[in-house]
Amino acid sequence: MSIQSINPYTLEKLKSFNEMTETQIEEAITKAHKTYQTWKLTSFEDRAKLLNKVASIIKEKKPELSKLITAEMGKLIKQAEYEIDYVVSIFEYYAKNGESFLADETLKVETGEAFIRKSPVGVLLGVEPWNFPFYQVARFAAPNIMIGNTILLKHASNVPQCAKAIEDIFKEANAPEGLYTNLFMPGSKVSKLLDDKRIQGASLTGSEKAGASLAEAAGKNIKKSVLELGGSDPFIVLEDADIDRATTLAIYGRTVNNGQSCVASKRFIVVEEVADEFLSKFTTKMSALKLGDPMDVKTQLGPLSSEGALNTILKQVEKAVSQGAKIETGGKKADLIGNFMQPTIISNITPEMDLYKEELFGPVASFYRVKNEKEAIELANATDFGLGGSVFSKDLERAKNVANQIDSGMVFINQPTKSSTELPFGGTKRSGYGRELSALGIDEFVNKKLIRVISENDKM
Repeated sequence: MSIQSINPYTLEKLKSFNEMTETQIEEAITKAHKTYQTWKLTSFEDRAKLLNKVASIIKEKKPELSKLITAEMGKLIKQAEYEIDYVVSIFEYYAKNGESFLADETLKVETGEAFIRKSPVGVLLGVEPWNFPFYQVARFAAPNIMIGNTILLKHASNVPQCAKAIEDIFKEANAPEGLYTNLFMPGSKVSKLLDDKRIQGASLTGSEKAGASLAEAAGKNIKKSVLELGGSDPFIVLEDADIDRATTLAIYGRTVNNGQSCVASKRFIVVEEVADEFLSKFTTKMSALKLGDPMDVKTQLGPLSSEGALNTILKQVEKAVSQGAKIETGGKKADLIGNFMQPTIISNITPEMDLYKEELFGPVASFYRVKNEKEAIELANATDFGLGGSVFSKDLERAKNVANQIDSGMVFINQPTKSSTELPFGGTKRSGYGRELSALGIDEFVNKKLIRVISENDKM
């Protein structure tokens, strides 16, 4: 079997890669485990040097890596360039702060001394998605390499060139063989890897189905897992919000990465006093977006990542309409070559409709009109997901009070959900568990070992 790289704008087949054999996968695990035995003994200084070297190479290769992202999954070129800049900052962040994040924690005891030492645990398996093909890998690999763990990485099958490029960068940085290994293998075989005693934990960003399979395998083998799954982020607009600003940010929040982000704003919940104004301006701005070549800096919305992704969201929209929802704008495949969805807004959604419970992964926004703040909070929480969310209001204390009542891992006030190196990223409910980025992101796959010291003269 081969893994295909297909341009979602031109539909051209770019390249293909052979899946690894069982023997090759076994060799990769063996190397990763062997390298762990020595990498765990290296100094923080040496680990930081490697991370900085990786960052430096990525920075040098920014033009070609950005174009590779755009070619493989259709991200707008400017957003691809931003992703590469962000990846550099993540590697540099953990190189700079990793040692302090992993410092011993002294405990108060009556005699002698006691402290918590954070130690590596071994070989880790990462399963990463296509929508941010470098960023998702960086936020998993950088902190764990700094800890002293080694990485096996199964990337999404539609971004194989990005996957290989990351492994090649580690090789160019003179990383020990086995420190970071790309696995070209089907997703159906991933969970079985956790049966191997040499693999100590796994992290997955992806679908609920994939996450449930990985978590089941990890649980069966008594291994730690971290999951970042889907989201249906609410975008709450209260009556005192700046509507012009809110609608401009709503466009960004819904269409960033062509609408294919777990933390994209998806459900726009607006109190009735400003609902008409918001919907009118939001519709006008969505309808005006320029679709086209993602390599063209003037393009505002590119294609979806694959034909399958396009067909999925088209079926969701069609079913919603058949169940009584209203299309405010868009609703169909755009009349362009490539996997283009028209920028779409759907209203009149009720709890009985399938769309009320589903995640929309593309440039399709759900619009809800509510009577007041209380209803906005109830609707925001009426989902199985709990990743991010936004609240828009000029009254910051009021907005913070609303944010406190939202059941999600992250809430942003007066801006759409956005990740940053120093901020923890993760969700609750069916959006997963665990955190990445910030100091919390380096705390997931460590052995928090208690070391208790007393002298022979101290009382036990």
